[in-house]
Amino acid sequence: MVALLGSRDELLRVIERQLDSDVHVRGNEITITGAPADNANAVRLFEELLALIKSGQNLTPDSVTRVFGILTADSAERPAEVLSLNILSRRGKNIRPKTLNQKRYVDAIDKHTVVFGIGPAGTGKTYLAVAKAVQALLAKEVTRIILTRPAVEAGERLGFLPGTLFDKIDPYLRPLFDALHDMLDPDSLPRLMQAGTIEIAPLAYMRGRTLNDAFIILDEAQNTTPEQMKMFLTRLGFGSKVVVTGDVTQVDLPGNTRSGLKVVRDILGEVEDVHFANLTSTDVVRHRLVGEIVDAYERFDARSERTSRTSNSAPSSRR
Repeated sequence: MVALLGSRDELLRVIERQLDSDVHVRGNEITITGAPADNANAVRLFEELLALIKSGQNLTPDSVTRVFGILTADSAERPAEVLSLNILSRRGKNIRPKTLNQKRYVDAIDKHTVVFGIGPAGTGKTYLAVAKAVQALLAKEVTRIILTRPAVEAGERLGFLPGTLFDKIDPYLRPLFDALHDMLDPDSLPRLMQAGTIEIAPLAYMRGRTLNDAFIILDEAQNTTPEQMKMFLTRLGFGSKVVVTGDVTQVDLPGNTRSGLKVVRDILGEVEDVHFANLTSTDVVRHRLVGEIVDAYERFDARSERTSRTSNSAPSSRR
């Protein structure tokens, strides 16, 4: 009961906020009172939480909220199955999807050769892709991992940054290093990089190459031009898999330059073995406020677009 309801009933309070039924606890007995449909939802929620506990997971307020979110998504997939899928285990830490869309994204990587993971910050696009790449490498499904990002300035000029070329591009590649450090032994990572088994490089370094037997990830793809996106995708060789991640709301390209990620769905949407996985603010697994911030910006952008259309369509008057 402590595992289910939390210390000092912390989880029980979260459960009660999610449900329309009244929940009463006495000893080891839970009584649910309410409308039949609401009671059925409550029973399903408790069943899934108990299944997670039996699988060895420790419940948290976030995991309770995620279970309820999957239940209300009207999906055929059980929350306990979604949240128990292990990709990697490292130093006692399990890397697994935490939302239904993340599970579908991971499944798509298994099933398709080219997968686009599109969504806002904090939805695990890059982290889960790197986890799947490490899993494929350890299972000897590929012989190397190649991680790349476009080196596009977000308010800074690359040339004015101090140090060598590697020092200049390191800030752009640092999130990929951080993800790898979570998943591999720190001592083995330099050795794997020195041997070329893991390569992290700016997108410009991909030109002219054919990448066979590799798991290739293009991160921050919203900052590619359509020409760069085509160049990258045509690097695909035999026995390889490609994952492209990005957030179309955070484009740092200069001026009116089109984002390759924004147009690629129109170009490849009907191509077989290419899959587009969409993640939303409900898939944010950072601080609760991150999802709310994403939603707030989307509402602001929608209002601004409506205002712009209204002002453009208003008839001009002459005096």
